[in-house]
Amino acid sequence: MIEGILVLLAGLSVGSFLNVCISRLPKGISVVTPPSHCPACGKVIAWFDNIPVLSFLVLGGRCRKCRERIPWRYPAVELASGVFWFFLWRAEGNEAAFWIAGIFCSLLLAASVTDWETGLIPDSVTLLGIGVGLNASFFYPALQAQGAGWAAVLQSGIGMLTGGCLIYVTGAAGNWIFQRELIQLQLEESMGGGDVKLLAMAGAFLGWEKVLLVFFTAPLLALPFALYGRWYKNEAVIPYGPFLSAAAVIQYFYGDSIWRSMILGGKI
Repeated sequence: MIEGILVLLAGLSVGSFLNVCISRLPKGISVVTPPSHCPACGKVIAWFDNIPVLSFLVLGGRCRKCRERIPWRYPAVELASGVFWFFLWRAEGNEAAFWIAGIFCSLLLAASVTDWETGLIPDSVTLLGIGVGLNASFFYPALQAQGAGWAAVLQSGIGMLTGGCLIYVTGAAGNWIFQRELIQLQLEESMGGGDVKLLAMAGAFLGWEKVLLVFFTAPLLALPFALYGRWYKNEAVIPYGPFLSAAAVIQYFYGDSIWRSMILGGKI
């Protein structure tokens, strides 16, 4: 029980740091300096006003100094991170798999929220994730269902290339097919480079089989939101990163079962 509480608190703290990354990385600002401050008045936030979720509730969702509203994104990301880490701990135990899954899900959360807010996925998130995925595969071969580090990192590398190439080719095809629409919408491309690197990162953790499933699952998750945005809000573009991330989390935990069911069902 105590260990679970500590894991939850650790996850909340990770979420607090992710909020810093989400706010600063798209602007090219260091996540280390300056100290956390109110985006409205610029006042440095005291440590007792920077406690994940709790401070937001105590302050009524407003800055102590200027009383400007604090966006709901801050406690939402902290809470989501805490819940993620707690359930990962329940699923994996205090093992290497737990820490790898925690890092992977945290990176996906940061990429998703940043993409949703700004339309950008920072390279510092995805490139870090690719490095972590390759190294984790080498030192923990079970991540790729392999017995040797060299075989696991090979599987990770193939997954990285598969994920990145799939999105790149899809984007290139979309640019050619929808070139008139892209000009009308004043867009340079149908699929951003951030999405390419995000699926490459997912492939580094998942391997090529599961990243294939991510590639085909993400559009199904995105379709209802795309239809809603198109017909009810007259928006032709939605950020794709959150749906790639959601599909990656699903395949991380259930990809093996899905592959087995497909093979036993004679569908592949």
